[in-house]
Amino acid sequence: MPQFSPKTLAITLATLAGRRLYWVAISLVGFAMLGVALYYQYALGEEPCQVCIQARLWVVAIALLAVLIAIYPRLTLLQLTGHLLLIASSVGLGESAWTLYLLENGRGDGSCEFQLGMPDWFAVDRWFPDLFEVRTLCSYTPDIIWGISMAEGLLCVAAGLLCLSMLTLLGSFMAPEESTSSTA
Repeated sequence: MPQFSPKTLAITLATLAGRRLYWVAISLVGFAMLGVALYYQYALGEEPCQVCIQARLWVVAIALLAVLIAIYPRLTLLQLTGHLLLIASSVGLGESAWTLYLLENGRGDGSCEFQLGMPDWFAVDRWFPDLFEVRTLCSYTPDIIWGISMAEGLLCVAAGLLCLSMLTLLGSFMAPEESTSSTA
């Protein structure tokens, strides 16, 4: 019976990260999340607030980053950069989700605006208003399934992506050590 260890998991994930399928799967998760957000906005009438749009920007960043890495999955420097950017984007998504969670539970700072607040050189709310226009003030997020709010779901996804990317990055540093020790 094979033994499970965090080191084995990290090395396995690092090996998978060198494959296109890994990055395609991450991009599909991001685009699926964007699709769900747009479904809630346009089909169910749940208008997005400023923090919701900021979370949406992090999701789009994750999806586009994964598409870019999927094009050249075996370039080590690009993979390292990709994992670091995925970690940063997951933390950003988690921070936005945490802010939403606090707001919907009455514990957050309710200072939300009707503008996204991006600089003119990155005015995505004007360039793509159907995707990134703020349409309501922050208050709550809708339930997505089994009483789990969208903020709670975003927190779980952000934590999962963060753990996955950190384990994979750690495994990429362990993998060379593992392969040299097995040849000796």
